Amino acid sequence: MKIAFVGKGGSGKTTLSSLFIRHLAANEAPVVAVDADINQHLGAALGLPEAEAAALPAMGAHLPLIKEYLRGSNPRISSADTMIKTTPPGEGSRLLRVREDNPVYEACARPVRLDDGEIRLMATGPFTESDLGVSCYHSKVGAVELCLNHLVDGADEYVVVDMTAGSDSFASGLFTRFDMTFLVAEPTRKGVSVYRQYKEYARDFGVALKVVGNKVQGRDDLDFLREEVGEDLLVTVGHSDWVRAMEKGRPPRFELLEAENRMSLQALQDAADDSYAHRDWERYTRQMVHFHLRNAESWGNAKTGADLAAQVDPGFVLDEGLAVPQFG
Repeated sequence: MKIAFVGKGGSGKTTLSSLFIRHLAANEAPVVAVDADINQHLGAALGLPEAEAAALPAMGAHLPLIKEYLRGSNPRISSADTMIKTTPPGEGSRLLRVREDNPVYEACARPVRLDDGEIRLMATGPFTESDLGVSCYHSKVGAVELCLNHLVDGADEYVVVDMTAGSDSFASGLFTRFDMTFLVAEPTRKGVSVYRQYKEYARDFGVALKVVGNKVQGRDDLDFLREEVGEDLLVTVGHSDWVRAMEKGRPPRFELLEAENRMSLQALQDAADDSYAHRDWERYTRQMVHFHLRNAESWGNAKTGADLAAQVDPGFVLDEGLAVPQFG
């Protein structure tokens, strides 16, 4: 399952995504975690020392390798230079699988040992002020989208992405790449305004969206969220001594996380697993093509000097049956 955590800055989405990743690892599930936020904090939230978190390889820096590997022998893609972040796979493209070894993971992923298992962690790379508003910033997030476009995952496999705060994911279709999106919202007007924005954008694309109420301190907070988001409210999370200790850099073993918060994490996994029954690979591929054609027309053709609509393979549908190991 491909799962996104979104929300405004400071909502606690990185903390919640790290707890969910720990929960999956404790349940012995294979996990690829991706830090796609502008502020790279997922590694630290998963317990990496600051120096190790800062030393994670940047996906954006390995974009040429990612493109060349994923292009494979696809005859519709003349060169890796003509691939953009929305380029869809076709016949001859190489696909990524959660459990395999491949050059993309070798270059961009690092194993992270948790209390109850090991996960793979990937990161877009650190962002600087000079990145914002220019193409190199978008290329960093684009590396994530390109990998997700070529990734085939099964029901018992998890790709968890800590998304950037804001609306960048709406510009390219990245928000449609997930089986389930968890929006972390505080019980405030600003918190629910992000929910309304996401709900509005996602309405026409069949995006499964559930709200995780965070920093909920009492009945009034709960009633407020229920009034504002209705049935989209899945669970709420309150104060956690475990999280406070984790934020100080000395978390107890994960099994000591408060029982009510463990139950909330299980509810998230159940909701994600339930969404698998509604997975529609044809719609997924169709949406991928839709956003690629939009990006090609608006800027891609001019940037690459190629007709990127020709990259679309009309007979190709991304599907679990295509998940054949390509490396190792």
